[in-house]
Amino acid sequence: MSSSHFEIAIDGPVAAGKGTISRLVADQLGFLYVDTGAMYRVATLMAIEAGTDLANEDAIVRLIRSGFIEMRNPTEYEKDGRLTTVLVDKKDVSWAIRTEKISSKVSLVARLPRVRQVLVEKQQIIARAQDVVMEGRDITYRVLPDANLKIYLTGSDVVRAKRRHLQSLQHGEYVTYEEVFKELKIRDHNDMERVNDPLRIVDDAWVIDTSDLKIGQVVELIVNKVRVMQSVQGSQATVNH
Repeated sequence: MSSSHFEIAIDGPVAAGKGTISRLVADQLGFLYVDTGAMYRVATLMAIEAGTDLANEDAIVRLIRSGFIEMRNPTEYEKDGRLTTVLVDKKDVSWAIRTEKISSKVSLVARLPRVRQVLVEKQQIIARAQDVVMEGRDITYRVLPDANLKIYLTGSDVVRAKRRHLQSLQHGEYVTYEEVFKELKIRDHNDMERVNDPLRIVDDAWVIDTSDLKIGQVVELIVNKVRVMQSVQGSQATVNH
């Protein structure tokens, strides 16, 4: 278990509420929020813009290593609904990586072993420096296997598809619910059947089904649990000292 910093690792399928919930939990606890999925979306965007075949692992790895990728909390001027600000070579791509075009292709890039290796290394470096809430598909067992708190957020496929559809419409991207639902089912299949680091629930994960819960309720559950854990750890440290 992490000793110097508190690590919260959150996994789960697409549109389970991971991003919004993680962002709010991080804000309340004063932790850094890290959206690892955004990194894979960046890799996908870079490959598409460069005209690179999405099966060309060597070329995509070169793009990731050569590009300067930054993630940070949104500034006052950037609070337009985004959860995090993502920059590639100083260009804001926060919304460019959220289109259905990228969503429909990201699984193809995320399944590439060396792409995952490079990005996992970057994610682990981030977590060594501060308290983090990190969310994605393989955080609880691949990126932060010794996290203080492991959570698996899930929800019914219908509820998740409705959330994703509404999100797309709010961002001015017209897609039908049927298209979103079909894409979500494909994403679920790809995530769970991926040879390298498939989406799965680890034995020590706290499973939370968000289907019938409001965002605030889930955030409160997690924040309260973390504060109890921190209190216990603080007491133990005092005793040991």
